[in-house]
Amino acid sequence: MSVDSDGTEEPGWEVDPEDEQGAAVVAAVGRQLKVWRETAGLRVSDFAARMGYGEDLVRKVESGKRIPRPEYLDKADEVLRAEGRIASMKKDAEQACYPKQVRDLAKLEARAVELLAYGNHNLHGLLQTEEYTRSLFRTWRPSYEPDEMERMLAARMARRTIYDRTPPPALSFVQEEATLRRPIGGTMVLRRQLEHLLEVIELPNIEFQVMPTHTEDHAGMGGLIQVLKFADGTAVGRSDGAFYGRPVSDPKQLHVLELRYGIIRAQALTPRESRAFVEQVLGET
Repeated sequence: MSVDSDGTEEPGWEVDPEDEQGAAVVAAVGRQLKVWRETAGLRVSDFAARMGYGEDLVRKVESGKRIPRPEYLDKADEVLRAEGRIASMKKDAEQACYPKQVRDLAKLEARAVELLAYGNHNLHGLLQTEEYTRSLFRTWRPSYEPDEMERMLAARMARRTIYDRTPPPALSFVQEEATLRRPIGGTMVLRRQLEHLLEVIELPNIEFQVMPTHTEDHAGMGGLIQVLKFADGTAVGRSDGAFYGRPVSDPKQLHVLELRYGIIRAQALTPRESRAFVEQVLGET
């Protein structure tokens, strides 16, 4: 497997020299891989041949100049008989792949002048009440330690300062009907969440729409979409169903996300219809 056919050289897998934390992680992963290879008594050429990658790529990874893909680490684990210890580094390596500016969502939202968000499993974090968020976190597995959950809860609630900004950013949300009906935390938690939602969507800078479950043509079947746009004309976005779920900032990739989101908005209920729909669900809850 060559570097080109593997796609290892595509943008997003090189190390950002200005990202000291990410570069340190990648360097540490590379050092570990080199130790494993040398301990196995393999030269770079022998290891590359067994891996099916070029020698140049192997050297770049070991020197911390290239972020190894998950499949590279899986193969290295197999070749070096590491019994999962090399494969366990995939999460750290993938995190280092994310652009430095997209790791802290709260900071990004604080800079954004426009937000586009489609959600299909639960209400967007900026729309959630504290008790809904707490109940949602309790459903995640493996479960969180109490202290960790409190830190996560505080961080999510802190993101709501976006509503206090002047001038306010333009916020557009499209939510699946199921997210309005799923009783996370129980009926009363859901009722208070819907009441809060009705208050929030009255803000003049918010466009809120509902995608009915019975909709036949649906451009959002690939999963959630979020795009954040900034005053300097740049943007970042992510979607479960595009670009391996990784955050992207390339204009061509962002265009794909915006295109899908635009179609989703056109297929959803209008903001006025959506408010009436939320009121109807609240009355039924």
